[in-house]
Amino acid sequence: MSRTPRSAASTALLVLAPLVLAGLFLAAPMASGQEPVGATFWLATLALAALAVAGIRRLAGLEGRKIYASLTAALFGIWVVYFWQLLTVALEVPRVLLPAPWLIVQSLVDHLPRLGKDFTQTVVKAVIIGWVLGSGLGFLVAVAIDRLPFLQRGLLPIASLTSTIPLVGVAPIAVMWFGFDWPSKAAVVVLMTFFPMLVSTLAGLQASNRLERELMHSYGASYGRTLWSLRLPVAVPFMIGALKINATLALIGAIVAEFFGSPTSGLGFRISTEATKMNMPLVWAAVLVAAVTGSVAYALLVALERRAAFWHPSVRGKK
Repeated sequence: MSRTPRSAASTALLVLAPLVLAGLFLAAPMASGQEPVGATFWLATLALAALAVAGIRRLAGLEGRKIYASLTAALFGIWVVYFWQLLTVALEVPRVLLPAPWLIVQSLVDHLPRLGKDFTQTVVKAVIIGWVLGSGLGFLVAVAIDRLPFLQRGLLPIASLTSTIPLVGVAPIAVMWFGFDWPSKAAVVVLMTFFPMLVSTLAGLQASNRLERELMHSYGASYGRTLWSLRLPVAVPFMIGALKINATLALIGAIVAEFFGSPTSGLGFRISTEATKMNMPLVWAAVLVAAVTGSVAYALLVALERRAAFWHPSVRGKK
């Protein structure tokens, strides 16, 4: 049975308020840099962990609104970061192995202009351009193969080879061909995103019902009309799924490609150079920028999927 909004709000308040108060109370000695107080500290930490688990489970059990799922995810993330900070300070973990979240945030703020330039070099130039070109090329080739079946035997096996080429092998070649700037990274991204879009689009174009295609043919519809009115709408969920996969692949490909040659900026360049200097907080800050970028891109594509493919059972069934 679903709860009323008032009952849900009161339950969330009763669950979250003690947890926040307990967290602030336990964080006080950590913030001041004092040593942990032995068994008492660890018993309090275990009790707080139990309260955190109970609070997350209670909040996850609320029904009726989409915001409850977002709040559950946010609460889980907050507790993970909190215990990360707590335990790294309590156990005095060397920052070379695992820096505390506060050090990562501080490094992010201190080097924000530099990381902003790295973001522009990697994401705005290499990732977005390569993602658009690779996905667009995969879509066009898929339509060509669907329209001209003889290409399926000749072109599709060759296209499948692009998915088997190792990234660490093609990245140095791309640098030699296109130089050390962002075009070489964009070329790697194109190669990585081409085949997933090709395969997904082909599967989507073939997903339409045979009776529906025969009905369009009986009305004298041309291939272009059938493609636009029937087959592409059916293929939209497949293509958006490929776009979501490609968004992750593009970011990974561009960052890894920068390890093999890059100008003086880029997230991959920053991770590589700062790791050699043992400046791990800045390395983690660059990783954080990449992770947030990937999460935001995925969320935007999910929102696009809900609007463009609202009729599909996989989207319609989501609450």
